[in-house]
Amino acid sequence: MAVITENDLRKHFRNQNLKEVSVYEAPKGAILTPSAKSFLTDHQIELRYTGNPVKSKPEADKKPDADTKPKKEVKIQITKSLDSGQEPAAAKKRYRTLYGGFLETKPEHMTHLYGNMLVFKDHPRILFRGKLDSLETKILEAQINCSKLNMDRLVNDLEEILQFVRQILRCEVLNESIEDFHLLGMTPKELREQSHFPKKYFGLEHFQPSYDMGEAVVVINSLRTFTRETELFAYQAFKKEHGGAEREDIIRTLNRLSSLFWIIMFRIRIGQYNS
Repeated sequence: MAVITENDLRKHFRNQNLKEVSVYEAPKGAILTPSAKSFLTDHQIELRYTGNPVKSKPEADKKPDADTKPKKEVKIQITKSLDSGQEPAAAKKRYRTLYGGFLETKPEHMTHLYGNMLVFKDHPRILFRGKLDSLETKILEAQINCSKLNMDRLVNDLEEILQFVRQILRCEVLNESIEDFHLLGMTPKELREQSHFPKKYFGLEHFQPSYDMGEAVVVINSLRTFTRETELFAYQAFKKEHGGAEREDIIRTLNRLSSLFWIIMFRIRIGQYNS
């Protein structure tokens, strides 16, 4: 039984434009590694298995015995009516799956990866999207806390960050790349620079957050740590077979976002957000 890896697929498609490829045919019975399946999914390539289905015997050879009844190749999910015991007429194939099959209806334990492609709800990219959604909620909660502290400028900065996180989610779902960006007026390079050399920009050394630094510092530090967790989920979602990663733009963007939260904590401590 053949095993097809991601490297096998890359060799197979190396002289082809993946945007023009819609179907990959694998030998019947072949096994694809998880990373190989993800490769096909990420490039929106349908997996099909070659090989003829089992054909029924001629009428003269058929026997009434149930054991000799020819097997049928199942291509779509058919929903039976439990009341009547009858099968409905075949419907148009609506949903694709990672394994090359089609489903007539969407099961509750599956969700959309993109378009009409369904995956299980514990797929790494679905978990990553959920983490981004939770990060948005954390930012909203932080805005409420900072508003109670009369730190309106910080509330506005958090609003810009919230919209930025929503753009990250959009880019992931639509497979759009994240180019250079400005966040609170800083480029990715400037975000990294200021977070790495706080003494130069804020007159403070790196510190371990403490409750006596105030509620705002603790709230922003919570956002920083949650962003780092989200970055790890991104790596798990886009990790390739040998440890590399696709969508490094998303991973890098989340890393710079966590740097920004360090910068905000320094700004709070030196009074830049005081009314």
